[in-house]
Amino acid sequence: MRLRLLVLAALLVGPPVQSLTFQTRLENVTWQVEGDQFECRLVQPITGFGTGEFVRKAGEQSTFRIRSAVRWFGNGSASLYAAAVPWQPGQADIPLGNVAIRSGDIVFDSSQVQAGRLLGGLLEGRSPLVRHRTVSGDGSLEVRLLPVRFTRAYEDYQACAGKLLPYNFDQLKQVQLVIPSSDVVLDDSVKTRLNAILEYMKVDSSVNRIYLDGHSDNSGDRLTNRELSRRRALAVQQYLMAKGIPAETIVMRFHGERYPLVPNNSKANRLKNRRVTVQLEREPVEAAGKTAEKTNTIAPTAGAPVKAPS
Repeated sequence: MRLRLLVLAALLVGPPVQSLTFQTRLENVTWQVEGDQFECRLVQPITGFGTGEFVRKAGEQSTFRIRSAVRWFGNGSASLYAAAVPWQPGQADIPLGNVAIRSGDIVFDSSQVQAGRLLGGLLEGRSPLVRHRTVSGDGSLEVRLLPVRFTRAYEDYQACAGKLLPYNFDQLKQVQLVIPSSDVVLDDSVKTRLNAILEYMKVDSSVNRIYLDGHSDNSGDRLTNRELSRRRALAVQQYLMAKGIPAETIVMRFHGERYPLVPNNSKANRLKNRRVTVQLEREPVEAAGKTAEKTNTIAPTAGAPVKAPS
């Protein structure tokens, strides 16, 4: 009778759920630091899986991600922890929320807050841990990094981060410069933004085209507004050229009141519309040359601003 009950229970429960854990053996754990002025990476190879990586881009804080050439994770959201390690009994895992699983080699990107807490946990001897289900959906999956030999690697990572540029391309690729006065004077805040663009272009030679779009509010008549927008764009162009940017790199356009950033329904909004949009592009050399031949300081007479070629 007892044997029958055991068989019945086994049938009801079904086959055991498969569980996968990826973790490098303690004696084989290594950390690698690599990077340049644009990005720093702190990487731990994970045996049989891929890597766990902290990534810090110029102008940003770190994020955490795991990378694998094989798809192990199922769709949905995985759970992220600053986990206790076996040799520190009595400690509990600290949940850090969820991360969205996506397709491709990079399985997910954490938030900057989550990455900061993981780094702090590693300094305290905790492990970054990701829990989810397998891609087949019939088992659980864990990926764990270990805090072994972390302190020295983290110091090297911090040293790399100290050499990063203050901004990255995404932060500078489209900038709104407010030039509110009719005498079109570039104030210190505008010059500061332009200087940041200039400093970035010194080290990123792939940026080879600058589009300047001058705008105005609707306070005056159309001809006056168009002229004001031209003068605003021209003032920015002259500043960039005086700092060494070749004229053929710059495409200048002006649109008057046609394309307000915000409705012209208040004094504050009208000030925001008195602006120059600076757009940085990375164009193939041949395409960049053709653009320079076709467009320099002549603005289109109709239609919305055309997006620069990508």
